[in-house]
Amino acid sequence: MSPKTDEHMTWHQSYNAVNRVMVYLSDGEACKHFNSVHPHFSAESRNIHLGLCTDAFNPFRSFVAPYSCWLVILIVYNLPSGMCMRPEFMFLSMVIPGLNSQGWNIDVCLRLLIDELTQLWSFDVLTYDVSTKQNFLMRTSLIWTINDFFAL
Repeated sequence: MSPKTDEHMTWHQSYNAVNRVMVYLSDGEACKHFNSVHPHFSAESRNIHLGLCTDAFNPFRSFVAPYSCWLVILIVYNLPSGMCMRPEFMFLSMVIPGLNSQGWNIDVCLRLLIDELTQLWSFDVLTYDVSTKQNFLMRTSLIWTINDFFAL
């Protein structure tokens, strides 16, 4: 919906990959396989590819304090590589605080986000495209997750 980012959200459609060199997500075998399995999704260049990242930290900088926070961040992978890792395009979806590390129970906290991502995959969402000044039906896919398994 923003005129500043609209043109960048579909850049991957016209992006020319260098043969046998993986420069970006769309160059990888996983993305090519996803597009071949889900042609209805890849046919619309305005559909959104997301990555979900989790990381834990101790806000008190002490390993003795039994308190930790888990950050859950969504990253939009439609943007060019120089943009998708900028802080303004990383969305803090939730902060999971706790007296102890959430460990293996983090899935309970993530349930609502998982349900919402499932809805965005399963059902088209009416969205406005500022470049064409028209509404379109958009879907969202969660391409992969990046987790801090070492902290677990």
